[in-house]
Amino acid sequence: MNLIRYGRAAAAVDIYQLLAIAGGWSGGSLAEGDPVESNERYYRRRAVEERMAAQRAVSESAKAWHAKLAEDFAQRASASTAASTCAATVTA
Repeated sequence: MNLIRYGRAAAAVDIYQLLAIAGGWSGGSLAEGDPVESNERYYRRRAVEERMAAQRAVSESAKAWHAKLAEDFAQRASASTAASTCAATVTA
């Protein structure tokens, strides 16, 4: 199926073709043995992203929502740090 746009013929986009071109993610996006982001690092990264989103937000409700998400992620990061510290103490 061809689409006519601005006097040119453009091929229709096939999402499955794009995914195949992107490196065959259907087989898994991580290769065996590749490092995976820790929960603590993920939560800290997301907390920072949400703080920045709160600063950029236009409405007060959006600012409050992003600030709440940032606080939730920061608490999860702290809990994850505490859990990993306790686990390291127990195994030592």
